[in-house]
Amino acid sequence: MPLNPIQPICLLYQSLSRTLPLDPLNGLGGKLLYAGEIDPEGRNLLYAANIAGAASLAASADPIALRHAMRDGVIDFFVNSLEEALRILKNEIRKRQTVSVGVAAEPLHLAEQMLDRGVLPDLLPRHGSLNPAQLSAILSHGSRQIAEASFPLGSQFVIWQVERDFARWLPRLDDCAKAVLPPEDHCRLRWLKLAPRYLGRLAQRQHGVAMTEEEFAKFEAEVSELITQIGPEAAGTPKVSMEKTDF
Repeated sequence: MPLNPIQPICLLYQSLSRTLPLDPLNGLGGKLLYAGEIDPEGRNLLYAANIAGAASLAASADPIALRHAMRDGVIDFFVNSLEEALRILKNEIRKRQTVSVGVAAEPLHLAEQMLDRGVLPDLLPRHGSLNPAQLSAILSHGSRQIAEASFPLGSQFVIWQVERDFARWLPRLDDCAKAVLPPEDHCRLRWLKLAPRYLGRLAQRQHGVAMTEEEFAKFEAEVSELITQIGPEAAGTPKVSMEKTDF
């Protein structure tokens, strides 16, 4: 089981990028994901889709779940009908902008309405929120279920955190991580750039990304160099901690 709340979201983000390659500039901008129910798994998928740049549609008949999703930045809009959602989504998809909309409805009912209206998402979750007939109908028009998450063999999820002054120091540690990743690795570089913004409180005290052992060793060296340049005894220099977990 993951030891932190960021890792499962990163796994879903990786799944999205394996299903449809991320554009270097816009990610999955212009693509529509139907995330289904706004439950814990659905929330994580919406976070991942926001970071990937997709437009997302989700549903819940529970107004508390919708309000919490708005409060936590999981969704940008909370509407009462598919028609309202489509007015928002069409404009943002055309502009290839990131947006997430929650509809106050049962997910299966919303999916039926989508089929009646000819709304065909580009991406679907692997489990739940659609019955077999709905899933078959949507897939027959070219939609794709999200691929299983997979990182290169030998990769581990690396978390870094500081004891205080998070807003000041975490971005500097992020820069150390970016420095050890290949410049053509748009997927992980996008994650490092945008995950703190979209994850909000989840990433307030810790950040992380998948790394190989070689990358982690270089990351440790970059962080050590940063502390050396500042001076480990300098006023305000925080204690940095890092940990690795398997996928």
